Amino acid sequence: MKSMNEQTVFRKLNHVPFTQVTIEDAFWAPRVRAHKQAALKACIEKCEETGRISNFEKAAGLLEGGFQGIYFDDSDVYKVLEGIAYSLMSIPDPELERKADEIIDKIAAAQEKDGYLMAYFTIKERERNAAAKPEPNGDNGGDNNAGNHSGQWPDQKWTDMAMHEMYCAGHLIEAAVAYKQATGKRKLLDVACRLVDHIESLFGPGKRHWVEGHQEIELALIKLYHETGEERYWKLAQWLIEERGHGHGAGYIWDNKDWGPAYCQDDKPVRELTGVSGHAVRAMYYYAAVADVAALTGDQGYLAALDRLWDSVVNRNMYITGGIGPSKHNEGFTEDYDMPNDTAYCETCASIGMVLWNHRMNLLHGDGKYADVVERAMYNGVLAGVSLTGDKFFYVNPLSSDGSHHRVAWFDCSCCPTNIARFIPSIGSYVYAADDQGVNVNLYLAGTGTVAVKEGQVQFRQITHYPWEGSVHITIDPQGVSDFAVRLRYPGWCKCAKLSVNGVPVSEISVEKGYFVLRRQWKAGDAIAIQFDMPVERVYAHPKVKANNGKVALQRGPLVYCLEQTDNPFDLKTFSLPAETRFITEHKPDLLDGVTVIQGIAENGGVQFTAIPYYAWDNREPGGMEVWLRETRNPLSLYTS
Repeated sequence: MKSMNEQTVFRKLNHVPFTQVTIEDAFWAPRVRAHKQAALKACIEKCEETGRISNFEKAAGLLEGGFQGIYFDDSDVYKVLEGIAYSLMSIPDPELERKADEIIDKIAAAQEKDGYLMAYFTIKERERNAAAKPEPNGDNGGDNNAGNHSGQWPDQKWTDMAMHEMYCAGHLIEAAVAYKQATGKRKLLDVACRLVDHIESLFGPGKRHWVEGHQEIELALIKLYHETGEERYWKLAQWLIEERGHGHGAGYIWDNKDWGPAYCQDDKPVRELTGVSGHAVRAMYYYAAVADVAALTGDQGYLAALDRLWDSVVNRNMYITGGIGPSKHNEGFTEDYDMPNDTAYCETCASIGMVLWNHRMNLLHGDGKYADVVERAMYNGVLAGVSLTGDKFFYVNPLSSDGSHHRVAWFDCSCCPTNIARFIPSIGSYVYAADDQGVNVNLYLAGTGTVAVKEGQVQFRQITHYPWEGSVHITIDPQGVSDFAVRLRYPGWCKCAKLSVNGVPVSEISVEKGYFVLRRQWKAGDAIAIQFDMPVERVYAHPKVKANNGKVALQRGPLVYCLEQTDNPFDLKTFSLPAETRFITEHKPDLLDGVTVIQGIAENGGVQFTAIPYYAWDNREPGGMEVWLRETRNPLSLYTS
């Protein structure tokens, strides 16, 4: 068996887990606290109230009653468990761990003898079998199919690829790996491994074809491989990737004339993909898995496809917020540059998917442009998905609202709240990356990180008020190593920056693939100071984005801004921002948990306006919102959003 380092030789950078990063950041630390106190608690309570947890007890025969909810609701419980695991890694909590253990016991009890696990099918088959049992007088209740299979209904498992069986399995695997890492307990991991054994008994080379309707298990199997060292897991993930695009798919998605194979990226083999299509979340999870396999194999066809897809998504289909997927119809993509604002779907899960995929692309290529997208999606598309209180959520994230769109406590399909529950506590995962020769600083947030390089470890301590201010102070403590490179991401939004080391300005700055590179002999206490210019920037969409012709958006640092009705007593739809308007910024610690606002005078000096960060909208009284604003004259320069 190859070691992990040997297997990831095709990846430029190594992942630094959030367990090696401590967040002391005034921006993110309160959100991590709100996650535990509100978001995680709310998701656990809702999973109990809606029957998502008791479904496992029913499947195990421990409770009477039918299945509650949507057939794939098991996945929400798994995502909450993953969020609990990540929270426990950072903040030990015996009561929370006890709660997780109780849920895991119910999941384990619901697993069938052959390893199969999905509460919906187990409960439904029990109900069908009971209904099919002949009455004493021989009457079967009028069920014409009751005589099949010796008086039982046909087995419905693994008959419709759109039923999310492997999707749920994937989220189980991710939760199991996370919980094992958090607590050392193997019970859920053993459940996951038995389920994968069951799947492998049916699917793989020389066995049944299968194209999962919603990708997720592929990237989860890579995680299971890294946790266990079992190569068969990543090879199963690769087989599932290779199954797509060959006409093997079957079920509701494929038979639906409005969706078809492209909806779940099954229209072409992976190496032939040239542009994004279909459901946005499915696409992001799929591309993330392809990137994971490419990191293990160096498959040039995969790498070329990923590069083409990235160009398609980021340069022709990504909103300024990092959101993707304009259409409610397919929760995904339509055609290039089709990016309406008021009907923008931009599912919160899709923005999380953008982070997952672009993080992997950054590790593959070592290029800062991917970390730029991670930052854009995190601070805007993802963060807008949860209220400041942590207990209300957006599923859909438009860039324009008439005041009728609001966060709610839960959805019938609550993939987004539970995805937030597992994402927020893991944000430290995206701060650092490394190779044998040095360390990449990808995100700027206050706290510490311990990063391994070839000859030892390096501790970084960041002090910063980012994203409100552009100054970052980094202290370095090398432990057993001194000669290495520090690579500092030069954000794509920044036009000018200054660096100094130990108070001495760096006059000739080397920039490589989006990073400032400092190579030297480092000693404990060495300090790097960075000053990113952070003026208010006007951003213009590509001219092919018809919805934004004649409009401008405001951005400062990584944050996209919007006008919200409560701050601006005028019609936002007809408001016009002259191109010569000058902006002032002011930090308001008592507004929206502390934000820097943008203010100015528009329309011949007669109207004062206030813009707030997009992520913070809809946290006060209801009202309209606009990201893209009319501009009174054509801009002299053009920027692509």
